[in-house]
Amino acid sequence: MKINHLGIATKGIDEALKFWAGALGLENVHTETVEDQKVRVAMLPIGDTRIELLEATADDSPIAKFVEKRGGGIHHIAVEVENIEESLAKLKSEGMRLIDESPRVGAENCLVAFVHPSSANGVLLELVQKQ
Repeated sequence: MKINHLGIATKGIDEALKFWAGALGLENVHTETVEDQKVRVAMLPIGDTRIELLEATADDSPIAKFVEKRGGGIHHIAVEVENIEESLAKLKSEGMRLIDESPRVGAENCLVAFVHPSSANGVLLELVQKQ
């Protein structure tokens, strides 16, 4: 396993890029909208991982709710796994609370599933499997 990305909730990607790309010099290599998650994402490589900037595309999206409640900031940590189905089954068998019991398609056509923060010491954990 490895850290795939750190998800950072923002009020707006364009504004956030002023810091991440402008001030730090990171390159935005990929931007897309994930319709079913009501989010626009921008991917910025940094070393062997990436910063994923997240912007809500609807008022009822999880990112909109997060930003409204907490402001912008770290939203989740994404860990890349080889087999997401096996990882979810193992976590479930150990009594972990899952937000997604089966994977769904996320950014860059990866399979993703979230583990509830109550089972991950207060951290929203995303499992990612590249296809």
